[in-house]
Amino acid sequence: MQGDYLMCYPLGVRLQKPGSEEQFDPSSELHTFLASEHWCTKFMASDMGKKLMQIDVSSDTVCPWCFVGKKNLERAMEQTKDKYNFEVRWHPFFLNPDAPKEGIRKSDFYKMKFGPVQFERATSRMTEIFQGLGLEYDMSGLTGNTMDSHRLITLAGHQGYDKQNALVEELFQSYFCQGKYIGDKQVLLDVARKVGIEGAEQLLEDPSRGVDEVQEELNKYSSAISGVPHFVINGKYQLSGGQPPSVFMRAFEMVAKDGA
Repeated sequence: MQGDYLMCYPLGVRLQKPGSEEQFDPSSELHTFLASEHWCTKFMASDMGKKLMQIDVSSDTVCPWCFVGKKNLERAMEQTKDKYNFEVRWHPFFLNPDAPKEGIRKSDFYKMKFGPVQFERATSRMTEIFQGLGLEYDMSGLTGNTMDSHRLITLAGHQGYDKQNALVEELFQSYFCQGKYIGDKQVLLDVARKVGIEGAEQLLEDPSRGVDEVQEELNKYSSAISGVPHFVINGKYQLSGGQPPSVFMRAFEMVAKDGA
């Protein structure tokens, strides 16, 4: 699977029950983004009577809309935490599986891929969107192969989803806001130590370790999609793109009403 990862979003959203023709389309509430023809496109009762929302996220660590989607999802979760409990689980997707391990300058790569005019427009728009989230969009540094970052995320998942989520946050911050190359072993080790991931050094010393598990995750969660971010709530309801918090909150309501 391969996609474009500068403009990695759809202009709409699909929330659909399996086996149903009914679709939830809150497109009237969506922000208008710079258009591109490409995307970077069990329910349990818990304590206190809250519903549990298990959210599986397919994402690539070099996809800016995945970071935007994460931030908006977290805002929706914060605003509805009195109603629901949440478990967020991250799964791999490769926008450019053939990207070089040694990395290439972000600006050079995107200009080659999209052309200088579209690159400048998209960068300007993404800078505005990041600023709206209180973040600084940094286009310096390298981009490249993301397998090692996904191996680390998969490892973190075995040590708790809260820890995995914290790792994903640090990887996004490093890449998009600090100009660091997340294909660099030392960058990954620094992030892992900051979050408290055990076994990171041993994992990264062996380039084949964990690759099969990443591939299994890819096949299970991401083989049927063409773009990211992609969210699946309680194994049934699907959302695509870096949607605003209101869309996530309406999705939670539908899931709760359906009793999925």
